[in-house]
Amino acid sequence: MLDIIGKKWLYFLISGIIILPGLLSLLLWGLKPSLDFTGGTLLEIQSSKFPASPAGRKVQSSSEEIKKILGEQNIEVSSIQASGKNTYLLRLKPIEQKQNTKLKAALQKKYEDIKELRFETVGPTVGKETTQKATTAVIIASIAIVVFITLAFRQIPKPYSSIKFGICAVGALIHDVLLVVGVFSILGHFYKVEVDSLFITALLTIMGFSVHDTIVVFDRIRENLRKMAGQPFAEIVNESIIQTLVRSLSTSLTVIFTLSALLLFGGESIRWFVVALLIGIISGTYSSIFNAAPLLVVWEEWSRKRKIHN
Repeated sequence: MLDIIGKKWLYFLISGIIILPGLLSLLLWGLKPSLDFTGGTLLEIQSSKFPASPAGRKVQSSSEEIKKILGEQNIEVSSIQASGKNTYLLRLKPIEQKQNTKLKAALQKKYEDIKELRFETVGPTVGKETTQKATTAVIIASIAIVVFITLAFRQIPKPYSSIKFGICAVGALIHDVLLVVGVFSILGHFYKVEVDSLFITALLTIMGFSVHDTIVVFDRIRENLRKMAGQPFAEIVNESIIQTLVRSLSTSLTVIFTLSALLLFGGESIRWFVVALLIGIISGTYSSIFNAAPLLVVWEEWSRKRKIHN
């Protein structure tokens, strides 16, 4: 029989190794926030004069020319990136419509067929408010999950505690969130990938999926605590994981296939949203099986040892 609980420390070690690079990246570089959080102006422009390949020398030349024009207009620029065929994405300090009109006129002189694809301005107040709401949403969701699982499992056989089930579920959830946030910190530093409001949506979705998977395992543990009364807790948990393993993997694979199709054929605007979901769903499946239930076993074993010594 597959002994998952017997190798729990190996799975904890794997989780630590996977999460550690992202945590170091967060400490060193943090996340690269988008305009949703920092405030500013997003301007996307297109011209046949812009080369299509971001790796070409002419792209670098065009980038420098655009930066020079922005400087002449006294507009501060955060970044200039090639975002598609003959297209550039400009992230600027907040500018008004009047400044944008002057900028387009200046660009028109240099690039005759300049076309504005997007112009969005977010004030710093809105950005700060978005950050606060995002943090509050994650905290409230975590507390709600603990309360819900505690209430749902309140009739669990004694001496087991329902609140331990809730806290272990949130522990697995934190594992998934840290992994996704860490990966995006690395992507932000090396590939300039920014986190926006869609990223927060992805995190909340991942939290929900992770808890769903964990509850399936925990619910089977609750059933087996009655059916397998008298057997060691570790054996009951291990059997419960095995019984739900196929269901968990089948559910996750269905979602992964769908997200993979979206990643391949979806638009540019949702690419990183889909990437975040993919990482989170895979991590959520792993943590529900190899982290949440084993963590519950470790806690129960520690509690029993403590009672014996006291």
